[in-house]
Amino acid sequence: MTPSGRPAEPEVIWARPQRAGRGPRPAHSRDSIAAEAVRIADAEGIEAVSMRRVAAAVGAGTMSLYNYVPRKEDLYELMVDAVSGEYAFTAPTGDWRSDLLGLARQTRALMTRHPWLPRLLSPVYGFGPNALRYLEHSLACLTPLDVPDGEKLELVAAVNGTVATFVAAELALAERTRSLPWSEAAEQGVRMAWLGTRLATGEYPLLAAALTGGHPVAEAESDMGAVFDRSVSRLLGAWEPA
Repeated sequence: MTPSGRPAEPEVIWARPQRAGRGPRPAHSRDSIAAEAVRIADAEGIEAVSMRRVAAAVGAGTMSLYNYVPRKEDLYELMVDAVSGEYAFTAPTGDWRSDLLGLARQTRALMTRHPWLPRLLSPVYGFGPNALRYLEHSLACLTPLDVPDGEKLELVAAVNGTVATFVAAELALAERTRSLPWSEAAEQGVRMAWLGTRLATGEYPLLAAALTGGHPVAEAESDMGAVFDRSVSRLLGAWEPA
């Protein structure tokens, strides 16, 4: 049995009508429930999202909320789809690499606004209406790419995985910076000075040569956008037909 007393059985939240054909209008909507769950997750992390917290936020009893959202997994799916609606789609240009890079930039911004999102990115939570529109638009952008359709989906997944890894590193660095008892510049200065002493030993000639003429760490700090674009562009290049 589910918490609401209904028999437990496989169910897709999107297949359930938001309201019955007859009877009073529901006091709450999926959109309002998802919006409150997203607000809580943005402020406190995904761990803070519970049926009890969301019910209180929308002014409902916990058991009443189960009438709208039968399972916590359904709540997660509503959250993912809600933020997936933040994409701004434009008509494909015919340059699939440029179009996919543009989508990747939007995904980076989306994950930065909603740091919990990468943890919920899986086929389990990725088939709501907005998520499906994102996939359809991605495939439309990839129309000029001469590879099987299944590989196009692999490419979209690979790009999203790369973006999620990149954003996770950015968020971890930001969190570490906030926790330092001194400035990030002071921390980085000490680390770079120590690295310089190691390179001066001659034990790491390949690394020393790679760092000559420009420091990748310094570049990343000054223009993470350029590093991101280059990383995604190189991934996209791997899908070019030979």
